[in-house]
Amino acid sequence: MAIPPTGRVLAVDWGERRFGLAVSDESQTIATPLLTLVRRPGKRFPMPAFLEQVAAQAAVGVIVGLPLTPEGTEGPAAAQARALADRVAQRTRLPVELADERMTTARAHRLIREQDGSVQGRKGDVDALSAAVLLQGFLERRRNG
Repeated sequence: MAIPPTGRVLAVDWGERRFGLAVSDESQTIATPLLTLVRRPGKRFPMPAFLEQVAAQAAVGVIVGLPLTPEGTEGPAAAQARALADRVAQRTRLPVELADERMTTARAHRLIREQDGSVQGRKGDVDALSAAVLLQGFLERRRNG
């Protein structure tokens, strides 16, 4: 099942402890940072809070970041992200796609610094912005075929 060409898409930038969320506009042109969900140590992905965002944003699909190694191979983190994507698909009944999330955090840091900002003490902002970078890349690749 593919993500429809219109309607809001939600993106999850996968992390060990934090999950940045971003959302697109209805036309799937612009990605905007939304918020960051935090997993307590030893706990699962905060699915109830995520499902609240899916409903609040009226999402038509979800992108989950796939944390590949610098060489482009999959390791344990990628396996966990794939498992999360499967759970999200089961719980939301929405189409879910995986997207390479290499370098999204680095790009988010660069964007913040370009605007004369500091990333110090802003991990949640960085995670949500990383999700927006991930989602914007997906939207642009899709638009450009």
